[in-house]
Amino acid sequence: MNENNTIENEKHILTEIAWEVCNQVGGIYTVIRSKVPTMVKNWGKNYFLIGPYAPKEAATDFEEAEFGHDVIDETLRICREKGLHIKSGYWLVSGRPQTLLFDHKSSFHQLGDIKYYYWQNHGIDFKNHDPLMDEVLAFGYMVHIFLSEMTRVAIDKKIKPLAHFHEWMAGSAIPNLRRDQVPLQTVFTTHATLLGRYLAMNDPQFYDHLPFMDWHKEAVHFNVEANVKLERACVHGAHVFTTVSEVTGKECFHLLGRSPDKILPNGLNIERFSVLHEVQNLHHKYKQVLEQFIMGHFFKSYSFDLNKTLYFFTSGRFEYSNKGYDLTLEALARLNHRLKEARSPLTVVMFFITRQPIQSINPEVLNARAMLDKINTNSNAIVEQIKNRLYRQAASSKGDHKLPNLNDMVDDYWKLRHRRTIQAWKSGGLPPVVTHNLVDDANDNILNFLRTANLINHESDKVKVVYHPDFISSTNPLFGMEYDDFVRACHLGVFPSYYEPWGYTPLESLARGVASVTSDLSGFGDYMKNVSIGDKKHGMFIVKRANKSFHEAAEELTNVMWEFTQITSRERIDMRNQSEDLSEVFDWKNLYKAYENSYKMALETYF
Repeated sequence: MNENNTIENEKHILTEIAWEVCNQVGGIYTVIRSKVPTMVKNWGKNYFLIGPYAPKEAATDFEEAEFGHDVIDETLRICREKGLHIKSGYWLVSGRPQTLLFDHKSSFHQLGDIKYYYWQNHGIDFKNHDPLMDEVLAFGYMVHIFLSEMTRVAIDKKIKPLAHFHEWMAGSAIPNLRRDQVPLQTVFTTHATLLGRYLAMNDPQFYDHLPFMDWHKEAVHFNVEANVKLERACVHGAHVFTTVSEVTGKECFHLLGRSPDKILPNGLNIERFSVLHEVQNLHHKYKQVLEQFIMGHFFKSYSFDLNKTLYFFTSGRFEYSNKGYDLTLEALARLNHRLKEARSPLTVVMFFITRQPIQSINPEVLNARAMLDKINTNSNAIVEQIKNRLYRQAASSKGDHKLPNLNDMVDDYWKLRHRRTIQAWKSGGLPPVVTHNLVDDANDNILNFLRTANLINHESDKVKVVYHPDFISSTNPLFGMEYDDFVRACHLGVFPSYYEPWGYTPLESLARGVASVTSDLSGFGDYMKNVSIGDKKHGMFIVKRANKSFHEAAEELTNVMWEFTQITSRERIDMRNQSEDLSEVFDWKNLYKAYENSYKMALETYF
């Protein structure tokens, strides 16, 4: 660092290690990928990403190349001579970062020794066979060797190296680096504690019980003792320990035995979402596409006014309580009752977009969409026939300028075909709640709630539900649009999580100009409480769940959704524009400073 207390990046090498580098597994993939342009801008040729070699992902997202970097090229030569299989090149994402992919499976023959020395040196027993843990340990073994050699080469060249590890799966080299006293400064970030996720899924009073939990007893109970011990070894071995939110920081103190030194909030590459304030035009464009699905799904049974319909959605992993699906469903049932009582002219369609084991798309849903497409084709043919005949008649008219009977301009063939298609499409049954045939329909939490609450798309219901247990993409025969476009078509994202260390979905919604609901138990919601423009005017609604009962939180969420249904179209347009403005707060250009401060803190131990 110089006299201005800024990092002189040309005198350092920063390696960032994550299991999700060029390997889309979970939310950390978004963190790493979206942050790349800012990291490359700040560190230039001295920034490198390290991840596991995943052949399928690498085939499309990775381009092999040599770097021409004195320290890294020399380190690669040494490591390859030692038998390590390492690919160097560029990850084909914005910023094109220099990337090293370690073929960790090529080191599986070393697993016996790796596990033995971990037990001998760190007291962690990996006796239970776990395929993922084998991959983690093999990867950590290679990272340990590489960073040890890189540090030696770098220091010989008067360059001080830094290594930033994300999560225990990438950080398994840390304990051995510290044991060997390698003069490498390390930062470790946990995005969610392994044990915390298990506990929150199984304990409705997780946050109340957290201060009194015995981490070792709970780890043994959930059969993740070795994993948690490894995570704790990473946490206590790092020079600087960080996490993504204050909410997770409290969890770390109780379950990992160390409070974070720094908080590193997650951001986005907002430029990727920027549409130069065309959010309303894009909303209108994609809402028309979404309405094609709505008509195909519902109008075969009954219809409602699409001009008075609001589209809500939630999405994410299927963690029924953690993601707040249970709270959302309870609030929807209450909202349905409230809208009925008020005789509201509005209809709310709520989408649950998640991933569940499925057998196939529900044939009834698929057929309804196909039949609507046929109606569209017939209608276009009829319009074309009328247009041509009306044009010819108008051109040849000798004085009679009245509009003729348009029915007479349609052939009986098209009249009959149109009538038969509509008759085949119309149904007396209720529109399906779920778009797919689930593997375990009888035990699905969402479906069971809807059945119990009788919220199953009756014509009288003001809240309709579409449960889509699969990804949305342009190849999806039901929607025919990308997920990003689907989000832009909606009016409100609902994400009242009970356990969410950060939570990207509400932030990504805001970046697309869509108002969002979050909770104060999510890292994002907790952070947003301290953002001056994080308010309803800017499309941000925060449901209080900390120290609240389930029913209190459900009533508050109901009030939020009710309030949203009462605002005018003009107010929604203003909110849409200002939601996009709020997302700018979370641009990596603004949040990178927190990362830089953690690196400064690590580098101070050099002096």
